[in-house]
Amino acid sequence: MAQAQNTVVIDGKNLILGRLGAIVAKKILAGEQVVVLNAEYLAISGDKKYIEERYQKRRWAVNKANPEHSPHWPRRPDLLVKRVIRGMLPFDSSHGRKAFKNLRVYMGIPHEFENAQKADLGIKTTDALNTRYTLIGELCARLGYAVHERYRG
Repeated sequence: MAQAQNTVVIDGKNLILGRLGAIVAKKILAGEQVVVLNAEYLAISGDKKYIEERYQKRRWAVNKANPEHSPHWPRRPDLLVKRVIRGMLPFDSSHGRKAFKNLRVYMGIPHEFENAQKADLGIKTTDALNTRYTLIGELCARLGYAVHERYRG
């Protein structure tokens, strides 16, 4: 993927998913292209057990009339982050769907973005949190996706 001039590259390491998602949603609705790197290191604040239960319930939700029409919640970290950000967009409208195409989310840092200038969003990181949190990689490992050996357990 060639980088356009209005592409914003964000390193998601130790950032909070909700705060990042809100900023990213505004940027892509404004027409900017956004690339989020290190999706597995984004954090969700709160109790690990409660977060896991909440996402597990979302994965189990089934439309009884037609199960194929059930919502899809992925286990893979990059796809889960995209799904969370999609929830912050007016995805039912054409302009929301068009904006969603301007979002790219990656696990790790692809070689094409290694030397890219990373944007500083000025949002709170996990170092400044006074509460418990869980990383997306850990959550996805508990949901059944084997990200890396350090997340198992």
